[in-house]
Amino acid sequence: MTLTIDRRQLLAGMAATLAFSSIGLSRANAATAMRLLWWGSKERSDRTFAAVKAYQAKNPDVTIAGESFGWDSYWTRLATQTGGGNAPDLIQMDYRYIFEYARRGALLDMTPYLDKSLAIEDFGAPNINSGKVDGKIYGVNLGVNSSMVVVNVAAWQEAGIEPPHDGMTWEQLGEACAKVTAAKKRRGFYGTADQSGGEPDFECWLRQRGKALYTSDGKLGFEAKDAAEWFSFWGHLREIGACVPADVQALYKQTIETDMLVTKKAAVSYAFSNQFVAIQGLVKEKIDLVSYPSNPGSKPGQYLKPSMLMSVSATSANKDAAVAFVNYLVEDPEGAKILGVERGVPASPKIRDLLTPDLDATSKQVVDYIGRLTPNVGALPPSPPNGAGENAFMLKTIAEEVAFGKTSAQDAGTKFTEQAAANITRG
Repeated sequence: MTLTIDRRQLLAGMAATLAFSSIGLSRANAATAMRLLWWGSKERSDRTFAAVKAYQAKNPDVTIAGESFGWDSYWTRLATQTGGGNAPDLIQMDYRYIFEYARRGALLDMTPYLDKSLAIEDFGAPNINSGKVDGKIYGVNLGVNSSMVVVNVAAWQEAGIEPPHDGMTWEQLGEACAKVTAAKKRRGFYGTADQSGGEPDFECWLRQRGKALYTSDGKLGFEAKDAAEWFSFWGHLREIGACVPADVQALYKQTIETDMLVTKKAAVSYAFSNQFVAIQGLVKEKIDLVSYPSNPGSKPGQYLKPSMLMSVSATSANKDAAVAFVNYLVEDPEGAKILGVERGVPASPKIRDLLTPDLDATSKQVVDYIGRLTPNVGALPPSPPNGAGENAFMLKTIAEEVAFGKTSAQDAGTKFTEQAAANITRG
């Protein structure tokens, strides 16, 4: 079995440093020994290890050892382990990649466990279906999330400007961010991060205009002029001083630790709602989350998606035990409370209701946001085709070329569209 590895992922993986937990190693002789692989922040790792520890306390015959990576390195590591016949038993999976891994026979079909040891029937059809490939369950939704605009409320108040809110237009957000920069209340501080290289943001922009990143048959859902308009918009924000300059934005390495808001470079940044808890944990000032801007009459740009899924390797020697642990994370009150909403708002209504009263103020902000957003979202898009992962990296690279003045927005739009189409054709 061969799994594709994007070139950028491979290079990142070659330089990656393994983050390995010793949890479970002292119990290596347990009857059931499993490995769990995930990506994410320290906040996620802490919660994951706490859940593992609690589960092992209830199941002394089970040992679960954990490995954690950053997003870029994670997929290289997983592809290497899976292709080498050493896949972890439990795999944190993303909607982008589940179709590829399932169709190559790398993931366990958990459909036979449904309504038995996998008691997720209360998720509802949309949240169960988000883990299906060709009608079979290969992943269990760990939480519902959507993209968000993160706002440093204190910085906006300090500048004497009303913070961003739901319902703003793209132009209004840009103008407001320019005012924050002009206020010069903080040294080297700007209104917003430069999100021209962010795929979720570009996708939202396209959907609002009736376009899409990819069609259901795996083709591009946009044209060169659409990409050029996106690059031009962010070029305008740079011109009016609304967003951080190119050399500052280049310091962002697609981790929340290097996020422009977290590193005190901008009053606004962009992420997924399940990351809000971890971001607030890194920021001393009060932050808030609001929906993406849109223009009057535009179509819904945002959608609810599984923040991530939990899958089981098809080659696991402990399939039943692995499925039981997955169920513990999403349906057992103990496991669900430990994870909280860091991986998204629970898909199970009873778990969501159970958690909400005891959530801290930051977590309640996330639940409230998903509640506000839900009536206004569009449909979940089709899973991206093979090659889409490389396109996400390429968008960031080409956006940086525009920001540094190495190419025009028009030429960048053409370049990105042509190379993106070639990548998915090649797969």
